[in-house]
Amino acid sequence: MANETIQVQGMSCQHCVSSVEGAVGGLDGVDTVNVHLQEGKVDVSFDEGKVKLNDITEAIEDQGYDVV
Repeated sequence: MANETIQVQGMSCQHCVSSVEGAVGGLDGVDTVNVHLQEGKVDVSFDEGKVKLNDITEAIEDQGYDVV
């Protein structure tokens, strides 16, 4: 199980949190997703054999946010 913290710009409300958590949490292989709105960070725990970090960042960007 891998753990990563991803810096994300553009999140500003609870809808943003739900959007990111839903998109990332829906990926096969993702165990947990925690969005820290004030810090602009997303903590994610995932199985690298099932999902890659690039897939996770793409899911966030597909919701309209910028991964930095």
